[in-house]
Amino acid sequence: MIDKNVVKNLVEEWLQDKEYFLVSIEISPDDRIVVEIDHADGVWIEDCVALSKYIEDHLNRDEEDYELEVGSAGLGQPFKVPQQYINFIGKEVEVLDADGKKVKGILKAVEGNDFTVGVEEKVKIEGKKRPVKQEVDHVYQMDKVKYTKYIISFN
Repeated sequence: MIDKNVVKNLVEEWLQDKEYFLVSIEISPDDRIVVEIDHADGVWIEDCVALSKYIEDHLNRDEEDYELEVGSAGLGQPFKVPQQYINFIGKEVEVLDADGKKVKGILKAVEGNDFTVGVEEKVKIEGKKRPVKQEVDHVYQMDKVKYTKYIISFN
């Protein structure tokens, strides 16, 4: 089986001096390698091809046969690395917290493992008969939520 660290090192070599970042590497028992990269402005197919060729040039098919797929982290897919959170600051996201509660709001900030989402909620204000819609900040930890993903809007 192909060593994941070997592939990771190859990807990181290729990524040096580029604005891309590694999202994930998966290697199945039958040596199917799936590499996901991302970029703040999206991923170009030409760069996926270049990374794929770079990996193939450094792995020996005579030693081990493998299938290689290089692509981008799909829009609308859950975030896997902190850089994805940073790239979507100011955008609408959906969070499913550890308790199974789903909220939608604007990703406002990322600090270390924590991120803040501004959510429109009805809030009871003293002196008012009816609750008023107001933005309430919710702070989550990346490793404590079930998922966070960008909400694609066509408006």
